[in-house]
Amino acid sequence: QVQLVESGGGSVQAGGSLRLSCAGSGYTDRDTYMAWFRQAPGKEREGLAVVHIGGGYTSYADSVKGRFTISQDGPKDTENTVYLQMNSLKPEDTARYYCAAAERKRSLIARGTWLVPSEYDYWGQGTQVTVSS
Repeated sequence: QVQLVESGGGSVQAGGSLRLSCAGSGYTDRDTYMAWFRQAPGKEREGLAVVHIGGGYTSYADSVKGRFTISQDGPKDTENTVYLQMNSLKPEDTARYYCAAAERKRSLIARGTWLVPSEYDYWGQGTQVTVSS
């Protein structure tokens, strides 16, 4: 059973930066994707960035490309930590940010389906990010 715990959210002014962390444990397969999503009140959950923990491949949503960077520290045995460095933050980036993991999935990045929340088996509890103008 994969467990995910996010941290690093908070309040920041527009133009500022934050780094989110997602500590994952319980992985049994390197063919696993870890992704960051966000959800603002009244809006659908939006995929932001993904990394394949075995190969290090990444992909980004157009809305954050060039501003957000996903990286990982691992994998180490059954654990992996994924980060989301967020720069040049805007008020519209205000949302609850979630980490998600998809085990034993094939070609999520190549197929473009990494953006689909239903592809992910495990979710963290989320961390709030608030950007003020």
